[in-house]
Amino acid sequence: MAFGFDPTISKFSGVRGGEADRLRHKDSRTIFNERSRTKLQDDVAHSRLNEMMAHHFGYDGISRPNRYEVTLFPPTGARGSGGIAKTPNLFTATMGERMADGTVRSAGHRCESIAMPGRNMDTTEDTNIYGPVRKIVTGYSFADVSATFQCDSNMKEKTYFETWQRLTFNTQTFAIGYYHDYVGFVDIHTLDEQDNRRYGVRLIEAYPVSINEQALSYSTNNAYQTLTVNFAYRYWQNLTDEGDLPKPLGDRIRSNGTVVRRTSARKSGVVNKLL
Repeated sequence: MAFGFDPTISKFSGVRGGEADRLRHKDSRTIFNERSRTKLQDDVAHSRLNEMMAHHFGYDGISRPNRYEVTLFPPTGARGSGGIAKTPNLFTATMGERMADGTVRSAGHRCESIAMPGRNMDTTEDTNIYGPVRKIVTGYSFADVSATFQCDSNMKEKTYFETWQRLTFNTQTFAIGYYHDYVGFVDIHTLDEQDNRRYGVRLIEAYPVSINEQALSYSTNNAYQTLTVNFAYRYWQNLTDEGDLPKPLGDRIRSNGTVVRRTSARKSGVVNKLL
């Protein structure tokens, strides 16, 4: 066996010729595999980067929290009373004026921040079983939604929400108004880069349950006045797939062809009255 430095086989010096060739061939193959694997990884990373950029800048891009639209649908103030002529609340007419002069639409445009509503599942523990305890859903509840509005110099936004609140009670007799006299609904939509509505929710039976105080200070020279309003509501709907729910009884019966055929054959007087 001959030992020494051989530049052709470098680190395999001192190894028999045949074995050195085998190891050198194996080392070359390993290097080739590593290069191939590295190239494959680079190609995959490049492909995923292109895919991510396509998702980010394409039609189904990233949803941005600063692109949204708020639409307010206040009550008329007379639904529960049976008409404007029958309601004793003087601010019912004022609410109608605010809807006609563009204040309601302007307030929606001046909403500088709002939160999408959440949903809480109310649960109770089922202890009548062996092993881990189950949490059984007993209902669901919703937290109030807070929104902040910019105010103009006339404070029309503040006056508008105060008027909405005054539909809940009579300012002269302090009697509490009918529930349907003061509940409306609020729509919140997210927008894409082309200002198309992509997702939306509706707060059902909503009203401004609280209006926060507004701070005044000589030191705030470069700030503008805002108003934070908290909306209470009964529940919310996903306008993407729940916009037409719940359907009236007549629509639900008509959508079921079997029921329609059976009732038509029987000529049920009760169902015909419902239809």
